[in-house]
Amino acid sequence: MNATQVMALLREALFPGRDVPVDEERHVRLLRGVVECPCCGHYQILPELNPGTQARCCRCNQLLDRRNRTSPIATPLAFCISSAALYLAMLASTLMMLDLYGRQRTVNILTGPIELLHEGWGEVGVLVAIATIIVPGLVIGMMLSILVGALQPRLPFWVPHLLKWYERLRPWSMVEVYILGVFVAYTKLSDLAYVQIGAAVFLVSGLMLTMSATDATLDTELIWERRQTDHSLRRMDNKRVRLTCESVARHTPLPPPSHMASCLSCGAVLAFDEAMPTTEALGFCPRCGHVVRRRKSNGRMRALALLISAVVFYLPANIYPVMTVIRLGGGTGHTIIAGAVELWQDGMIPLSLLVLFASVTVPVLKIFGLLFMLFTTWRRSERWLVARTKLYRVIDIIGRWSMIDVFMVSILVAMVRFNSMASITANGGMVCFAAVVVLTIFAVHAFDPRVMWDVVGDNETSSDCGLAGRATPAPAPQTTAAYLNNMEPDRA
Repeated sequence: MNATQVMALLREALFPGRDVPVDEERHVRLLRGVVECPCCGHYQILPELNPGTQARCCRCNQLLDRRNRTSPIATPLAFCISSAALYLAMLASTLMMLDLYGRQRTVNILTGPIELLHEGWGEVGVLVAIATIIVPGLVIGMMLSILVGALQPRLPFWVPHLLKWYERLRPWSMVEVYILGVFVAYTKLSDLAYVQIGAAVFLVSGLMLTMSATDATLDTELIWERRQTDHSLRRMDNKRVRLTCESVARHTPLPPPSHMASCLSCGAVLAFDEAMPTTEALGFCPRCGHVVRRRKSNGRMRALALLISAVVFYLPANIYPVMTVIRLGGGTGHTIIAGAVELWQDGMIPLSLLVLFASVTVPVLKIFGLLFMLFTTWRRSERWLVARTKLYRVIDIIGRWSMIDVFMVSILVAMVRFNSMASITANGGMVCFAAVVVLTIFAVHAFDPRVMWDVVGDNETSSDCGLAGRATPAPAPQTTAAYLNNMEPDRA
């Protein structure tokens, strides 16, 4: 089998059903220049963006698109290459060295997950390895391949698929959270013995900066625009419908929202000839292959079920100790709150507040915030719609930071292994707390914030919306996104 046959088989696996006849009676349009706000579901026409500008939703102020002043491919590629070099060096470097009465122990970033596996906490060890080693390596490799492919005159067919998976996996890369866990672990170990920071700590810090810079300078929309879309839309029954691409001018009226659907992966907006079901799968996106639905299927019920599970785990996570510290044969258990109090008593007040916020406040905020949004949606409440949408964005951003305690325990378990003289072991509270973090992250992703606007009828027809102080270049603010000349928060 030669290379041509291999590529043909790969294309058939990624794009099945190409030989199926196209249904010419039905017609689907891919609207270029139109975007659906992922937070409120409002369809808007994007204005032409100059470098250093951004477009925000005219109804909820969500960032829709932006253009950086830097090179859209070369700059993120430089940061991505730096991330790859730092990542490989991090795996081979020492994280910390502990000296306890002449007995030394040196660990790296791999030691924590391995020790958790040896102690019988394999589920937590795998979670730590996924968030700090596996996923960061995958997303760096994916982004490197995406940017190298984007440099080609013709965009390779596999680039959009990698970009789709990159956006799915990127939230699970928690390097920035891990470095805070390292600082908390260092503070606790400094009271026990002499601790020396290894090169891996500085490499992880640099990796955090370069990965953030890669995301800040990357313009995914420019890559999606280079994607050559198919001339047909593949439905769930593997039949195909005729597809045409249309560029929507600024003053062009949009179809009714019930006739449109957007891809949650690449943002492509499809217009159908008739009203489409709300949660039924309409087909596969012609640009990225993701399943297209107008709204997430059973989003509220899945979010509620995950939240109830998180509440069940939250109580034992705070009651039972997350780790046991053994000194000279005597052991004491440490809960999450006790650890924050200990940092406060040692004079580490800012670090204590950080741990208390990330481990106690954030989980409570996520649980009660999502319950509040579910309740108000069920009541079809029209109050605080914009505030609830912003609350959802805050919960989505801060959800990962609760992993600080899990990373801290993995480092302490790896460092302090001196038998009866001094040792630290993990306890069941850590498993429950890790379950709370993961379940709440899944609950946030399951909930569809656009439903909050749907239930009050704001997405049935185009309605007048606007934000005070926002300049819109088009005379119809109900269909044109707010255009901002200043892009200070997102400037590379």
